[in-house]
Amino acid sequence: MSLIGTGARLLVTDYQRALCFYRDVLRFPLTWGDESTGYAAFDTGGAPLAIFSRQAMADAVGAGAQPAAAEAQDTFVLTFVVDDVDTEYERLRGRGVAFTAPPVDRPDWGERTAHFRDPDGNLLELNHSLAG
Repeated sequence: MSLIGTGARLLVTDYQRALCFYRDVLRFPLTWGDESTGYAAFDTGGAPLAIFSRQAMADAVGAGAQPAAAEAQDTFVLTFVVDDVDTEYERLRGRGVAFTAPPVDRPDWGERTAHFRDPDGNLLELNHSLAG
């Protein structure tokens, strides 16, 4: 395999709500798609991020849609490296984002982090290095 790049595609149950969250709340520039396309791609300043309907993806691969289990353990986290976690924490709280807890230093990770969820319940992390 000759890898050219990588990115993440989140499979969501409510495309419209997810689109608004990533475009309007997190303010990632939309690089493809709109309210009517059912698929959208965003410029995160790093690896590309896309959202796609969970049902549409299941249809595309010939499998039935798998319901999201609310009580299931998280199986991934999308991490966003920022200049200052506390500044982004306050900015996003001002836009109505509910965080799981205030920012915290994690010396064993070498990072300061803050965690929140998107409208579909996907775990997201803001972090910056404690190294300075």
